[in-house]
Amino acid sequence: MTGLREVTAFRAGVTRVLGLLMIVVSVALAAGCVLAFTNWLPANVARYEEYRAAERCPADSTPDAWWEDCLREIDLTIVDTVVRGGKGSEYRATVDSKRFHGRLDFGDPGPLLDTLQEGDKAVGTVWRGDIVALTKGRIRQKTSDEPRDEPQMIAAAGAGLGLLAVPGLVFGAARLVAPRRPGPFTWSRSGKRLFFTNLAATFGVGLPAVWLGVPWQLVTPAIVAVVLGVGFFLRGIRRSAEAGAQ
Repeated sequence: MTGLREVTAFRAGVTRVLGLLMIVVSVALAAGCVLAFTNWLPANVARYEEYRAAERCPADSTPDAWWEDCLREIDLTIVDTVVRGGKGSEYRATVDSKRFHGRLDFGDPGPLLDTLQEGDKAVGTVWRGDIVALTKGRIRQKTSDEPRDEPQMIAAAGAGLGLLAVPGLVFGAARLVAPRRPGPFTWSRSGKRLFFTNLAATFGVGLPAVWLGVPWQLVTPAIVAVVLGVGFFLRGIRRSAEAGAQ
């Protein structure tokens, strides 16, 4: 009997430690949610607006520094390119000039990158120390450093982190308070459903919002509505199944 009590107490202690770890992780997720909406999102929106408002540098001006608020065009020579699709895709070009030598990353192979050859001459558009576009002739392609108007995914990521933090805190608290009877707050009973529903809602709402240009302010309430709606729907199905089994 004493041995059984010791085993039970040990298991309860392990469960409490697990609950504490879940709370710590959930607090970190909540902090990430707050930072997404108070820092990352505003900075992204401001940077894009400043880029849109930037004008070309005067043609007769000489740059005092690499970092400039205006758009400056510089001549570049293509050193090499990498165009690899599929798993582990990579699209980049190594360029060289008097002012810049390094790698430019792209999101896709065209319309310019996959036509470039070693030794080709191109023109880079520089803004605040980054080459934001590459041009050859009449063909222009944006690099991955160009500011983009995509705050919807940041809002989706922030909402997703927040929606992960809430059940994590509840599950962790349940293990601290009642380590032997966590009730429905387990991975198999509700945790797995909540996690994958949240993941699907984050990308299922965020990505189409970017493609369709939906205002980012609508993304968070849409994700919350989807998660709650699916959660209640699946809960109803489970209760009906349990009632039928009885």
